[in-house]
Amino acid sequence: MRIRCWGSRGSIPVSGKEYIKYGGDTTCLEIRTQSDDIIIVDAGTGIRRLGNQLLKEGRYQYNFLLTHGHWDHLMGFPYFKPLFLEHPRIHLHRGPFHKKFMESMFSKVMAPPNFPVRFSDLKAKIVYAEGNPDQFQIGSVTVVPIQISHPNTGKGYKFIEDGKSFVFLTDNELGFVHPGGLAAVDYLKYCEGADLLMHDAEYTPQEYKLLIEWGHSSYLDVLELAFKAGVKRLGLFHLNQERTDQEVDEMVEACRKIINGRKQQMECFAVGAGMEFEV
Repeated sequence: MRIRCWGSRGSIPVSGKEYIKYGGDTTCLEIRTQSDDIIIVDAGTGIRRLGNQLLKEGRYQYNFLLTHGHWDHLMGFPYFKPLFLEHPRIHLHRGPFHKKFMESMFSKVMAPPNFPVRFSDLKAKIVYAEGNPDQFQIGSVTVVPIQISHPNTGKGYKFIEDGKSFVFLTDNELGFVHPGGLAAVDYLKYCEGADLLMHDAEYTPQEYKLLIEWGHSSYLDVLELAFKAGVKRLGLFHLNQERTDQEVDEMVEACRKIINGRKQQMECFAVGAGMEFEV
């Protein structure tokens, strides 16, 4: 599978010369599978550019997954241009969520006075795909959900194809168990042997001491999880809206020094808009 990031910023989109390297768009991932399916995870502001690219390629069938319903993961949805055309066919995978979750989230985003076009008036063909709470298939990919530890709850996902796995755990707090969330040991088991892990790394250890229970992790807690789970590649995700490119680079460098000090082979980097990964 091929994964492309269209946005990795947390909480709110940002712009400016200090955000050029990693980008300022909020969460949106695109996964292209061996079966030629397109999976879109979250509808942050990065989805606007993704929509433009898909139309440019003449691709009109997509599968949608949501991690949770917080604003930064939904705010780009009304600007996804394929929604306003008749030929796109969009599969909204309810997956592990309750039956009305997807339509409820998107309807709220597009309800007056938030947006002039209602969700019910979109021209694209919207199809609701039921999903098993334990795992389900999208073409050649097996999708395994897990509860995240985050206010108002949500889901993380493991994508498995041809014996390889990609784990996506944004907005997941390893140092505190929120209602509906799981203990750190459960995420350790879930991530074991992952070929690629992208995990929320919003805070420095100093920041996290002041922001426990806000639903995000210290990057050093994430690094420790990756060590214990034997992850091959670690991508720091959900970059803080105030964190400049230079400061993100400093986080990555700190992680790499620890990895080298432990004589480990794990690759570590921060995930930025436009980056592509093969798994």
